[in-house]
Amino acid sequence: MKLHWLPVLATVLLLASCATHHEQQTATFLDFTGMDTTVKPGDNFYLYANGNWLKHTEIPPTQSSWGSFSILRDNALKNMRLILDSVANDKQLPEGSIAKKVGDLYASGMDSATIERLGLAPLQADLQRIAALKTPTDILYFAAAEHKKGDGLLFRFYASPDDKNSVKMLAQFNQGGLGLPTRDYYFRTDSATKMVQQAYLRYVTRILTLSGEDSIQAQKDAHSIMQLETALAKVSKSPVELRDPYANYHKLTLQEINRITPGIEWKDFLHQLGVTDQDTVLVGQPEFYKGLAQQLKSTPIDLWRAYLRFHLISHYAPYLSTPFVEASFDYYGRTLRGQREQQERWKRMCAMVDNEMGDGLGKLYVQRFFPPAAKQRMMELVNNLQKTYEERIKHLDWMSDSTKQKAIQKLEAFTKKIGYPDKWKDYATVHIVRDSLIQNIQSCDAYEYNRMIAKIGKPVDRTEWFMTPPTVNAYYNPSFNEIVFPAGILQPPFFYQNGDDAVNYGGIGAVIGHEMTHGFDDQGRQYDAEGNLRNWWTPEDSARFMQKAQLVIEQYNNSVILDSLHVNGKLTLGENIADIGGVAIAYAAFKNTPEGKSNQLIDGLTPDQRFFLAYAQIWRMKNTDKLARLRLQTDPHSPEMYRVNNPLSDLTPFYVAYHVQPGDKMYRPDSLRVHIW
Repeated sequence: MKLHWLPVLATVLLLASCATHHEQQTATFLDFTGMDTTVKPGDNFYLYANGNWLKHTEIPPTQSSWGSFSILRDNALKNMRLILDSVANDKQLPEGSIAKKVGDLYASGMDSATIERLGLAPLQADLQRIAALKTPTDILYFAAAEHKKGDGLLFRFYASPDDKNSVKMLAQFNQGGLGLPTRDYYFRTDSATKMVQQAYLRYVTRILTLSGEDSIQAQKDAHSIMQLETALAKVSKSPVELRDPYANYHKLTLQEINRITPGIEWKDFLHQLGVTDQDTVLVGQPEFYKGLAQQLKSTPIDLWRAYLRFHLISHYAPYLSTPFVEASFDYYGRTLRGQREQQERWKRMCAMVDNEMGDGLGKLYVQRFFPPAAKQRMMELVNNLQKTYEERIKHLDWMSDSTKQKAIQKLEAFTKKIGYPDKWKDYATVHIVRDSLIQNIQSCDAYEYNRMIAKIGKPVDRTEWFMTPPTVNAYYNPSFNEIVFPAGILQPPFFYQNGDDAVNYGGIGAVIGHEMTHGFDDQGRQYDAEGNLRNWWTPEDSARFMQKAQLVIEQYNNSVILDSLHVNGKLTLGENIADIGGVAIAYAAFKNTPEGKSNQLIDGLTPDQRFFLAYAQIWRMKNTDKLARLRLQTDPHSPEMYRVNNPLSDLTPFYVAYHVQPGDKMYRPDSLRVHIW
């Protein structure tokens, strides 16, 4: 989600600066041509605000969705290209400089002639190592070696703060090893899922054939790999089950995890991962590692070698020669997401640089595209929402004073990060050449891995960022108790440096409120002000919260897309609570501004009408049917229409602003309206 200027918002015209307080002003920032005023606001406000845009906008063939976020992301890529073309062609840059490394990395990705000539050669050494594997331990240790180069084969491993002792970094292990989107895809029997399963089998067969297997053996291996992954899926948790932080917290000594996983010697396993002097690990899903140990013993080595060969090549396929790129796109792009055409190479390579050397590119990006004034204006908004949230907590009618006090302490302890990090990675050990993209990616990934390993057992560095500056997104991190807003999202239509308060509070204000509310959603509320997983609620307050959360689950369970597919209210609960709370807090903060307190019309709209219209228009998005189906199974966010209509149907000021009455489709009796934060 990124960038600079949003071409879809056609009526972003000129700001009239000379109107008096009593005159009707004409402003910018809202897209009136995109509205469908034949739709009654109280029936479907999302379509009222965006219906004409939805009717007349086609998803570009190189995209699986199109709307506010994707347009900003597309613009961000164009800005990245300006930077990368410049540094890639600058012969005067000093050797070893960040700009030189970033430029050479991009150049290696754009050198399609060399990539085509090399084919699978960049992976041949690893493929030879796979061919030489003889024992279950060999299989596990090869996967560990690949983790050091950025290929997360077989399992998930990372360093992160101990959820119950957030000042210390620990080695953490989660389930992995699957090629389908989630474990549920291995067991569902509906026609859409069966189509994905068959497409995956074809993809595995295609990759193995491209690796040199004959087609009959490749097809046989593909079915065996699917059976192996199904066995791993049986001991994996569903996306809903993964949302429970207590159920996925298991702090185990090496002796304890050794007993659970016979055949895996964890001290040696950790050593293979580069981890030493640690006698304790966090294991999110011990049953997965128990099942993995069993499969390592019972699955033939030949099948494990085919599994590793497929997953190794699949991981790097987007950066290899055309046959591999097309195979990967056909499955991940066309089949899973409904994308008709591959994105232009320069876009893919800009995204690659952002992913591999995000701080290097990000530093150049903010120097050119993120003025300091934007950071200052954003901090004012954040502080106002934080103050407003505190007042709302104080006046909650369902929470006791003791829990309110702890909630306010947590809110006041938020770390607020805006735009870009205060300190940048130096990439000193990254070695970049212009004629080997795979080698460069592995060098970047090895750098990140070594940085990660060095953190284990050390105090947590709370200055670290987990998104790059050009990213069009934001996040709340419960272990850091922080809210983070990269420069990429601080652009129209989310944020206008010179915009009126209604559009900024309805846009980025709702995003700020959303991230703040994540600190108090069904997951975030279980972490305290220091970022520790600890219950700071009274039993009565916790029970009242869960009663309100159940109303959210039921509200979204009744939300339908593609005629008959229901939103999963449990999977999306945290994001839905954040949407409901975010817009409510942003609205309350807006009412503290001079515009929010006035009745002055701008563009013929009251301040409240502008606020709600701005909110609805930031979520305009079209998705392919395939992507919509995929998101229902995997995405904790609800479809965009319900990110607008459901929160607003819970917010009484919206009813007043747009005269919503009983009988309107969005009308909900007050007893069913969700009021948490």
